[in-house]
Amino acid sequence: MTPFHAIAIFAAGIVAGTINTVVGSGTLFTFPVLLGFGYPPVVANVSNTVGLVPGSATGALGYRRELAGQRGRVLTLACASVIGGIIGAVLLLSLPASAFKDIVPAFIAIALVLIIIQPRLSALLAKHRPHGRDRPGPFVLLGVLVGGVYGGYFGAAQGIMVLAILSLSLDDELQRLNAVKVILTGLVNLVSGIVFIFAAHVAWGAAGLIAAGSLLGGVIGARYGRRLSPTALRVVIVVVGITAIVRLLA
Repeated sequence: MTPFHAIAIFAAGIVAGTINTVVGSGTLFTFPVLLGFGYPPVVANVSNTVGLVPGSATGALGYRRELAGQRGRVLTLACASVIGGIIGAVLLLSLPASAFKDIVPAFIAIALVLIIIQPRLSALLAKHRPHGRDRPGPFVLLGVLVGGVYGGYFGAAQGIMVLAILSLSLDDELQRLNAVKVILTGLVNLVSGIVFIFAAHVAWGAAGLIAAGSLLGGVIGARYGRRLSPTALRVVIVVVGITAIVRLLA
């Protein structure tokens, strides 16, 4: 690994940690960088997942005020996320690498569509959010479980998916729901990362650089991320995502 590669991966980790805390699509920054530097797709995904865990921890700490009073809700949803994350990780390791290369471009494309339509989706969810429902029901548990499977397998825009499910199902402020999202997606990364550590090949140099960057990015995201221009952020994410699709299909 050259010094330039190391700096680029560390910087991508900072961006990913920040974006995961604010929106939830940081993988679309780190994954293409690892692909561009020659890491095989599955190794890049595994190393990326392991590296992003510290950023979720610092992001959750930054949202501790919004998490106040949500312990019961978080514990209930966390069980679904953990189960889903383990299933997704097992699927990644069980299916052939060629399947990952075939499936992931479609996942990235879906993630990019979610990012593009996010403003309209948020407005729609705000209109149809059920009033007075503050406890997770079967729909939200199933949705979080599916989000966990997706996150354990790949994870790009998992946060957007989970936040949409929470917003549609629970009557609460968006920032409080976003704080729950940070916890849930972080748990998916954690449990799938543990599976990968014991059962897959992790590029520890890259994972360590992403971890260091995401640790700093989580702090930045929780403190300053809300000041970013949503439009500019979406443009950058879409460009990076399209680059990843082209790289995978090449």
